[in-house]
Amino acid sequence: MDKINIKLPDGSTKQLPHTSNGLDLAKSIGERLANDSIAVLVNGEQQDLLDQLNNNDEVSIITKNSPEGLEIMRHTLTAQVLASAIKNIYPNAQLAIGPTVDNGFYYDFLSPESISIDDLSKIEQEMMSIIKKGSNITKTLHTKQSAIDEFTNINEPFKAEIIAESEQKDNFQIYLQEESGFIDLCRGPHLRDLKQIGHFKLTKVSGAYWKGDANNTMLTRIYGTAWNTKKELDAYLKQIEEAELRDHRKIGKDLKLFHFQDDAPGMVFWHPDGWKIYTELERYVRKMQSDYNYQEIKTPQVVDRKLWEKSGHWDKYRENMFITEIDEQHANDKRTNALKPMNCPCHVQIYNHDLRSYRDLPLRLAEFGSCHRYEPSGTMHGLMRVRGFTQDDGHIFCTEDQIMQETENFIELLSKIYSDLGFNNFDIKLSTRPENRVGSDEIWDKAEKSLEDAIKHLGLNYEIDEGDGAFYGPKLDFVLTDAIGRKWQCGTFQADFNLPTRLEAKYIGEDGNKHVPVMMHRAILGSFERFIGILTENYSGNFPLWLAPIQVVICTITSEADGYAKSLRKSLNNANIRVQLDTRNEQISYKIREHSELKRPIIIALGKNEVANKTVSIRRLGSTNTESQNTIDFLASLVEEAKSPLD
Repeated sequence: MDKINIKLPDGSTKQLPHTSNGLDLAKSIGERLANDSIAVLVNGEQQDLLDQLNNNDEVSIITKNSPEGLEIMRHTLTAQVLASAIKNIYPNAQLAIGPTVDNGFYYDFLSPESISIDDLSKIEQEMMSIIKKGSNITKTLHTKQSAIDEFTNINEPFKAEIIAESEQKDNFQIYLQEESGFIDLCRGPHLRDLKQIGHFKLTKVSGAYWKGDANNTMLTRIYGTAWNTKKELDAYLKQIEEAELRDHRKIGKDLKLFHFQDDAPGMVFWHPDGWKIYTELERYVRKMQSDYNYQEIKTPQVVDRKLWEKSGHWDKYRENMFITEIDEQHANDKRTNALKPMNCPCHVQIYNHDLRSYRDLPLRLAEFGSCHRYEPSGTMHGLMRVRGFTQDDGHIFCTEDQIMQETENFIELLSKIYSDLGFNNFDIKLSTRPENRVGSDEIWDKAEKSLEDAIKHLGLNYEIDEGDGAFYGPKLDFVLTDAIGRKWQCGTFQADFNLPTRLEAKYIGEDGNKHVPVMMHRAILGSFERFIGILTENYSGNFPLWLAPIQVVICTITSEADGYAKSLRKSLNNANIRVQLDTRNEQISYKIREHSELKRPIIIALGKNEVANKTVSIRRLGSTNTESQNTIDFLASLVEEAKSPLD
């Protein structure tokens, strides 16, 4: 065959010599595209640009400025440049893995020398030197034994172990820098030329267990970020700097909101001020759900494994569950229970407890459900990822015909709550069937179509997130953007045709026969813990007045104002204003500074003049100005200002 036919994304066909690769294809389309090309997507799989193409391949060019191109650039940077720099500076280091992560990359390695953040600058310099040489990168394919031998011979045991444990039989890809002779094992694809790498910065050093197992060797991990332009890099570094200032863990400590300790890893100890935020948020969500006809319920935290087996969680989710064995009184056998990782099977039990008719549907149940999931110690991160959390969980039991309306109702409720909490925009992802799932393809087809039809009917933009659905059904994920541009996936709306069948949920239809309802899983905040972490960082601890744990602090300048201050506190308490009284024998400047550091929104100073004139001196957070106001007028205006979105 002298020629091959290549199918392009627009449906057209290119005819090329039979030895052609992706670069040849790009050149046949245009020189500019060829210059921007870094890899190809062949029949749905990424390949190196210089891989040979076959007849009737469906091919699209991946360019350096695309999201896929950026990922490939970062991957090449960590696998070929960072790894090579480590070997140049620390010749006795042994390389492990170097994947990409959100906005960057990392590399794990074992080094006999201690490496700290102070060493990153010299590693960066070495990386720049490697890039400047502009070495071409080539690829060779190896059998399993040949690949093991390659890395064993150069004393890279981690690479040899990865290959030995792989189910792959052959075609192991080893990438070579022609300039230095450096090799690395990788699935690729990689850039063909190191000069195609953009701008980067190494950001931190940490420890990481080999394979994430605490029983294995502790490795050194170097993190970095990379972007196509310096402008993008600088913008991201500025965002990181701002994020560090907003870190909810630091703010939570400074404002005395919560803490963690080793006695209960991944579990939150809420302090009074933090719990006030929590309960105010819960009160708000409870009222909003009630307005949308949800009935609140409460289900057990400890449930027998039999229910989890029946629901499918025991098979598909057991590794994330806390499991206990209990000796039942007078029983010969132990009883195995699990702390619930989610509320869904328990909600079905409440549904099943009564005979349901089509007239009862949709039935909307909601629970502030306390859940527990085992998270590896290395993955926990303040409030953002914990082992014990409370979901604003809900389940809608409905017919297939009701899915579209229920989707619309949910998005309306979610939009209102997000707006009230300071998030006016969100993105939507439709997450489709994962590899590890229950139910037939026919059921999944129906479930995915029902959500997609609903979102299209509403005229909302969305993107497909292939393979990220729950094991029981597809879902709509709602992603918030915070004050500094970071994305947070919070709300979810899931169509489940499987669990109601597995747990034998029924309703009597209009035809008098039994039917299986559809179960829509939904959460808006996701978890209170994580959402409060997001709120803390979004507002940098300066919570809106209605959500602030203490809304007003009354500080006396002289003891002669104590009686007036106590009277004012009583009036504020009666008006449901969260108030703190500070009559300590301290300078007023000291009091104001201390309460400002705790980010109290309003500080009232009372002295002889205020007592005599029945006024208050008001200092607002972030302002150095003080205003005087008649007490009665102040009370009236404050009550109005402090109203929650519910009022």
